[in-house]
Amino acid sequence: MAKKDYFVHSSSYIDEPCEIGPGTKIWHFSHIMQNCRIGENCNIGQNVVISPYVTVGSRVKIQNNVSVYTGVICEDDVFIGPSCVFTNVINPRSFIERKDAFHRTLVQRGATIGANATVVCGVIIGRFAFIGAGAVVTRNVPDFALYLGNPAVVKGFVCKCGFKLEFTGNGQYRCNICDSRYCTNGDTVWEDLS
Repeated sequence: MAKKDYFVHSSSYIDEPCEIGPGTKIWHFSHIMQNCRIGENCNIGQNVVISPYVTVGSRVKIQNNVSVYTGVICEDDVFIGPSCVFTNVINPRSFIERKDAFHRTLVQRGATIGANATVVCGVIIGRFAFIGAGAVVTRNVPDFALYLGNPAVVKGFVCKCGFKLEFTGNGQYRCNICDSRYCTNGDTVWEDLS
């Protein structure tokens, strides 16, 4: 039997088949279900369930008490805070099986989802977006957007480094922490690489 190049705490379960990248750590009482893919150097916290056919990119951090249900895709460098909730069916009933009605949820590269946030299925969370603690996400989130509230709405934009951007006028934002510059045309923000 080949030596595993990832760590799994003895209290956790890994169903086969699944793919787990090197350097990944899976902590206490977690369950990784069959046919899911987890990238390299991820940190899967305590009491996490990753359901069948979920894809988790590399360098993703999933904190304690999170269930990542079938239909969720997390790209690289995503942070999922403690007790965050994903859904995968719009209209669940305990007495009606709707496994053929799972909706896809895409969390794009570098996004952060805060503690106790709820992500209703079928949305796209944009690159480097920041979902605040306790927010309820019911629609698509633009790249770099700061989303807060219930239902969550745009309350500004954030830098790749995670701090709120300052609008400097003329369609420009600036990060006061790392001095990165961003451009906007109203609803869309992108990094100024010039």
